[in-house]
Amino acid sequence: MKFQDYYTTLGISRTASPEEIKKAYRKLAKEWHPDKHPAEKREEVEKKFAAISEANEVLSDPEKRKRYDQLGQHWRQGQDFQPPPGGGYRQVDPEEFARMFGGGGGGGGFSDFFASMFGDMFGGGAGGAGTRTRAPRRGRDVEAEMEIDAGTALLGGKRAFGLQTAGGQKSVDLTIPKASRDGQLMRLRGLGEPGEAGAGDLLLRLRVVSGDVYRLRGDRGDVEADVVIAPWELLDGTTVEVAVPGGTANLKIQPGTKPGERLRLRGQGLGGADGAPNGDLFVIVRLGLPDSLTDRQQELLRELGKDAPKVRGGAAR
Repeated sequence: MKFQDYYTTLGISRTASPEEIKKAYRKLAKEWHPDKHPAEKREEVEKKFAAISEANEVLSDPEKRKRYDQLGQHWRQGQDFQPPPGGGYRQVDPEEFARMFGGGGGGGGFSDFFASMFGDMFGGGAGGAGTRTRAPRRGRDVEAEMEIDAGTALLGGKRAFGLQTAGGQKSVDLTIPKASRDGQLMRLRGLGEPGEAGAGDLLLRLRVVSGDVYRLRGDRGDVEADVVIAPWELLDGTTVEVAVPGGTANLKIQPGTKPGERLRLRGQGLGGADGAPNGDLFVIVRLGLPDSLTDRQQELLRELGKDAPKVRGGAAR
């Protein structure tokens, strides 16, 4: 087996205090937590996270640290290693040991080095006296993706989806938080694979796509949407309410604003990737007419258009 230099793993000296060990572990555990890395790197990250957890398990326990330090400093990380004879060490099957003391997904499990060094410290004396009962194992976590439209990501909402379980088809009502971002990971407790100690979790990654009203623009969280006003509201200007993550924003449209003009609401878009600031919401002014017009109103509109120049835009020429 290979020697594990736990001090090197945590980036601390062999004389580090308990406070320094705790600080180093917290920093690395936060940096290498599997939920903070993309799915394609999960295997590599989980191995690193497990090594950090194992190092902390030993160095934060005075008894384990004392036994570990007895090996001395002449061992190097990755060097072939066999436990010294005597001293209470005994060989433990690594898979069995991992199942009993933390194996089964999420960064759990210990190396064969750890099992050989400290297996006798759990449930039985040196030499393997005593019996053990295998601890129940929790089910594995499961990953999936869900598409949501930009409006739901911006304003929040609910999405229902079906989940196949051992008992048949299960319906789940998911609450989407406001200002969600593309790639955001949501952990749904107990919706993963079943296990003796309870089901694992469902890690659901959100993928944001353009919708009918709110549309994505670029990759920094900018969103655009249309607001429709009547032609006569452009003469003196008007104020419209626009739905934003914080509730509603009053958008003032100045007199003379042209149809198709983009008005910016800063910071009212979606959150950017990797914690970047929110993008902006661009509101595009469009013209429309009431759903129903009286005969007199229709007559006035025709009269207005008799001598007026033609209005063209977009693809019309």
